[in-house]
Amino acid sequence: MHDLHNSPGAFPNVSVRWLLGASGIVLLGAIFCAWLTLCLLYWQGSWQLLYHPKAAITRTPASIGIPFEAVHFAATETGTTQLTAWWISNQNSRFTVLYLHGADGNLSDCVDILAALHRQNLDVFAIDYRGYGQSGPIREAGHPSEKQFRQDAEWALTWLTLTRKIPAKSIVVFGADLGANLAAELAADHSELAGVILDQPLQNPIAPVLRDSRSRLVPAHLLVGDRYDLTGAATKLRVPSLWLFDEPLPKEPGTPPEAYKSVQTNKTLAWLNRPALTDPHFGETLRRWLDDL
Repeated sequence: MHDLHNSPGAFPNVSVRWLLGASGIVLLGAIFCAWLTLCLLYWQGSWQLLYHPKAAITRTPASIGIPFEAVHFAATETGTTQLTAWWISNQNSRFTVLYLHGADGNLSDCVDILAALHRQNLDVFAIDYRGYGQSGPIREAGHPSEKQFRQDAEWALTWLTLTRKIPAKSIVVFGADLGANLAAELAADHSELAGVILDQPLQNPIAPVLRDSRSRLVPAHLLVGDRYDLTGAATKLRVPSLWLFDEPLPKEPGTPPEAYKSVQTNKTLAWLNRPALTDPHFGETLRRWLDDL
């Protein structure tokens, strides 16, 4: 029998340097794979740092004595409606407000501001985005996104102009928080609208995402696709705009945001207490602006 122990080539000498190099390559490969996995998980879940949808409807305009109609629209090919909105009618209304709420909660959290708009003799059409309130689920990505919000807003505008037969020149888009950024984008692409109201628009809406500690471990700017570029939309606005911001602290003069400075057409800025609807000057500011349209 051949003696393996005496075979000079059975176990060739392997240098310690080679073993360390091979081990280092394996370790780096494992770390890289773990990092790629982390990037994938971040890409799939980072939306939760920006969007906080809520399904349960806990308040409606009827709970404070305002009649409204629940509207289900944006049907799929199978006839399933994807969006739910509240239509609050007002006699002798000159304008219809398309209301776009922010990234948190649902229409339940907007009842007071909708009532304030109703008191200004305005028709109000307020929508819940897909994934929010009683609107349908998000079928494509499975979670909220800027692209999906924009599509929902376009569908709402189409419902008003084509189904409800309301002229675009009688529609004012009103957006709050992230919804204000969305309203700016929508109005920038629809110069036929009467105007747009931006309540606390966000100059840097992605900041909460990028500030998260996990964002430092991955190329967050590349993995987060949403931007809600307020300045870019403001630059393209061709309709009158009303910007509502928090009243600055005493001895701290308010400074208009960069996006406001970028607007090239008719614009108005108002400093109000937060929330705006509780400020006694809110109604007066709104009426004066609407009268000038």
